[in-house]
Amino acid sequence: MPLTEPYDDHLPQEDPVVGDGAVGDPDISEDSAEPAGGEPAVEPEPTLPEPVRQRIVALTAAVLPALPADEVPVALRRVAKFAPNRRARLGAPAIAAQLAADPLFRQRVTARVLTDAGDLGAAVIEGTAPAAADPVEVAALAYLARPRGWRQLIDASGAAVRAEADSAVVAELVREAEQRATRAEHDRAVARVEAEKLRDELSRVREELGQLREESRQLARTLRETQARERKATELLATERGRAARASADVDAELRRARARLAEAEAAAGVARASAKEARSVDDARLWLLLETIGQAAVGLRRELALDPVDKLPADFVADAFAEQPGAAPAGPAARARDTDDPARLDQLLALPRAHLVVDGYNVTKRGFGEMSLEQQRKRLITGLGGIAAQTGDEVTVVFDGAERMHGLPPAPRGVRVLFSRKGETADELIRRLVRAEPAGRPVVVVSSDREVADGVRRHGAYPLGADSLLRRLARS
Repeated sequence: MPLTEPYDDHLPQEDPVVGDGAVGDPDISEDSAEPAGGEPAVEPEPTLPEPVRQRIVALTAAVLPALPADEVPVALRRVAKFAPNRRARLGAPAIAAQLAADPLFRQRVTARVLTDAGDLGAAVIEGTAPAAADPVEVAALAYLARPRGWRQLIDASGAAVRAEADSAVVAELVREAEQRATRAEHDRAVARVEAEKLRDELSRVREELGQLREESRQLARTLRETQARERKATELLATERGRAARASADVDAELRRARARLAEAEAAAGVARASAKEARSVDDARLWLLLETIGQAAVGLRRELALDPVDKLPADFVADAFAEQPGAAPAGPAARARDTDDPARLDQLLALPRAHLVVDGYNVTKRGFGEMSLEQQRKRLITGLGGIAAQTGDEVTVVFDGAERMHGLPPAPRGVRVLFSRKGETADELIRRLVRAEPAGRPVVVVSSDREVADGVRRHGAYPLGADSLLRRLARS
């Protein structure tokens, strides 16, 4: 609904002069006094209750982006670009200061706020506040529109807010008093129950006391009987002591005989130990002869089978059947790694004999130098792996997803096998297939930060390493 221009005791009554942000001379309002010199005296800004101040800032922040750019003060242009949930929170000090210091900006904001407020805005302009209206909302609109008597509306809002706060405090005190009364009643009930328990316990203790007295009388009779038996036992003890003295003499004689037998047994044990040592020497000689025989048998078996060094490794058969190779390259041994990013672990594993290093290509390149193009990533990784293969002599295989494969790649360095997964198969599946193809007992190192790849190859006996271990190893080279 259209609203009349709000009255403001800090705004000029004539049209503002456009240019350099200047406005016309301010008119005298009912809240300003005319001093002796003829200049209007503007009263200071009122002290706003905190809820009213927050509501004023929220209303201004909501309409700030809707203002034309030339109508937004320089100090608030950056605030106007904030997200809605940050504008009122972070720009509150700047918005409050601009509203207090720039009447023209406040008038522009007020026009939009009153339009959104509807009937409530019209009532505030007329200097009245509906009885059912939120006092904080009324005070915020009154501060922005500043109709006649706007200070009284703000004071009334402050009183209402304080009254609500006092009511909340009183309600909280009443609630706490009720809770204390409830707890006291509960404590009394608990005390009554405990008292009943104590009375029952007292009755039980009295009954037990009577039983203990009866038991005490019985024990006294038993004690007298026991003392009589003790006297008899003393007499028997004297008799038995004589018998024990005779038995002790017999035991001493038996002990001397046992010691003599022990000396004989120790002499026999010394002889047995010497025999056992001689037997161990014979067993060691037999074991050495057996191992020598096995070694010579292995040499003879290799000669008998005429086994020549193989030209292809297990990974080559997997590559021929399940992968695309842009260019074949020889391979060497590698090491089996642990689940860590320490390059020293990688060095330890690369030192193992006949090891095979399998690298998840894009997983490493996108983690180490993802800012490059895919072609540059592949070239840099393959070049670095060529250096590792040359240093260690290990078999090195790097696997890339075939979906992004580019034709015409340069030849791979010596010792590095470059594979691309075929259509319908991922690099992860090809890596697991390479690991399964290796014989049991051969150290296989898989470099990938993919948890599924690491878990999968670990189940097949490989050592998974994080991509950072290889990247640090390449950086060190």
